[in-house]
Amino acid sequence: MSRVPHEPADRSDRVVALQEEVDQLKEAVASHAVVDQAIGMVVALGRVTPDQGWDVLKDVSQHTNIKLRKVAELILDRGRAGQMPPEIRAELEDALDRYGPTQIPGAPARWSAR
Repeated sequence: MSRVPHEPADRSDRVVALQEEVDQLKEAVASHAVVDQAIGMVVALGRVTPDQGWDVLKDVSQHTNIKLRKVAELILDRGRAGQMPPEIRAELEDALDRYGPTQIPGAPARWSAR
């Protein structure tokens, strides 16, 4: 026996599906914000363009085999706590060397621990 499209079970299935979609969208928005903030830090501290900042994050993610969002979180943690795992920092510096400008003579080193 087939269901009538507007039976309560169909409505509850639809509500569940919509709630799952809302949850996924919330996660995507939160993830996007973290990545955007990390790009902003890379742009400011690495003196690169936003597009280069995105490329730097992708490179670090690919070379360390760590999800891009996690790399972004680690960069933001560096801004808050002043610490970053050495392997991430090394790869970040290498990526900035590939995409960013050369070091200005007399300027403090990028990402150095202070």
